[in-house]
Amino acid sequence: MCVEGAKVEISSSRVLVVEDSEPFLKFICSALGKRPELQIVGEVTDGLQAVQKAEELQPDLVVLDIGLPSLNGIEVARRVRKVSPKSKILFVSQESCADVVQEALGTGAHGYIVKTDAGRELLKAVDSVLRGEQFVGRRFSGHNFVGTADARASQEFRANGTFAPLQQNIENTHRHEVRFYSDDKYFLDSFTQFIGASLNAGKAVIVVATEPHRDSLLLRLQAHGLDIGAAIEQGRYVSLDAAEILATFMVNDLPDPWKFLKVTGDLIAGAADAAKGDPRHVVACGECAPLLWARGNAEAAIRLEHLWDDIAKSHNIRVLCGYPLGSFQSGVGSHIFGKICAAHSAVHSR
Repeated sequence: MCVEGAKVEISSSRVLVVEDSEPFLKFICSALGKRPELQIVGEVTDGLQAVQKAEELQPDLVVLDIGLPSLNGIEVARRVRKVSPKSKILFVSQESCADVVQEALGTGAHGYIVKTDAGRELLKAVDSVLRGEQFVGRRFSGHNFVGTADARASQEFRANGTFAPLQQNIENTHRHEVRFYSDDKYFLDSFTQFIGASLNAGKAVIVVATEPHRDSLLLRLQAHGLDIGAAIEQGRYVSLDAAEILATFMVNDLPDPWKFLKVTGDLIAGAADAAKGDPRHVVACGECAPLLWARGNAEAAIRLEHLWDDIAKSHNIRVLCGYPLGSFQSGVGSHIFGKICAAHSAVHSR
């Protein structure tokens, strides 16, 4: 265990600090300045600038916030891993949601602490991370943060066009999943894999997405040899427009629980009839809540995610949501990001 103030074998480690709050930026720099072996080579307040500076400076350590202008910290970390692969990353964020921590560490970062704990944990975390060890704040004791989100995501879609089978243990524990995608290619790859594996397993699939995504998914599934025409005729592939479905249960810009349960209940019942008459053989995926978020209605998006979570549990079905990662760029976006993660049983991104 590292003791604060103890000497460690660090020789002039170069540090890039990325923080958009001026008071907290000063605090971090002041704390790091107590260690003569730590050289602050850059102070950045913007996500895109952070990636550029990391590529230019190749620092040993990046101390990184999540809620940043122009590009959120998780996406910054992912890009820094590409442009400066030897840089170690320590997240210092206000977010304390365990799913957010897992997502942050999933980028390949070595450490995560919460800002309110930084006074007692920052220097210890820096020491550990620079040694190549993982450091997670004490408040997260009891959590086992392992693996990387990117590795999980990349394994789910195979380049040769085959579909990895759905894993029963994952289905049982991860009923309501969210995937944050950096571009449409990952969204389409990920959802094509999810839908294709489900259809091949004899399940019925309800897709609620934007028209461009629905059209692209249909073409991709056909290109992979799936008889989508037959699946549609059998009622095992139900593709619906997200905006049209939202209009059926939104009241005063918020999802009405009764109307939502009626609409989704009817959809699930119809799909179950086509899939051995069992709701457990139904999966749903799409972009209803993400569409609300894109419209600026964050409260409605979070409420809808909780309603979907209730549906996943009560009907024993698997639900997958997809959000564009780039839309979570500000401090507010980061706060909502944590709430959205908390409404799901599993979080993935790429």
